[in-house]
Amino acid sequence: MTDRLSLRNHFLIAMPTLKDPNFFQTVALICEHNEDGAMGIVVNRPLELTMSEILGQMDIVYPNPKVGEISVHLGGPVQCGRGFVIHSPLGDWDSTLKVSDEIGVASSRDILEDIAAERGPEQFFVALGYAGWGAGQLEREIMENSWLSGPVDPAIVFDLPYEDRWHAAAAFAGVDLNLLAGEAGHA
Repeated sequence: MTDRLSLRNHFLIAMPTLKDPNFFQTVALICEHNEDGAMGIVVNRPLELTMSEILGQMDIVYPNPKVGEISVHLGGPVQCGRGFVIHSPLGDWDSTLKVSDEIGVASSRDILEDIAAERGPEQFFVALGYAGWGAGQLEREIMENSWLSGPVDPAIVFDLPYEDRWHAAAAFAGVDLNLLAGEAGHA
């Protein structure tokens, strides 16, 4: 698959008709997309979990209590016990997948240690799990009108409240989700 056809560094926005509870009204940042499939991180599903619990389980000390208050999100239904950090700038952390020139996703302990010590990336988003699609699966789901793809605005990932991200990502792609019909009609 050429980069031109890849959806890496795109938002995948659930259409209003997508009722799968794992993806209803979600926005995922596509981190990898090639002939073998796709991998993304959902960016608008908070968990009732904070960094204090994650860092505590990993025996990582954090001097500033505010670090422990950072929200953790559900990145998708695959490997929900595995952590991922979407971050900007790219930096030099182990196990970082380059999503764009500005955004990476890391899955290694060193980025969490740096966040805990307040020397981590300027912007970051912490998630457990990811969304995955097999070869051709994402393309089929897009053809079935389950997903809308659009450009990434890092501010949507890092700055907006999670409850505003679905509408904001669609609006950034030029779509008003309120105008889309939830049911197919027949004449």
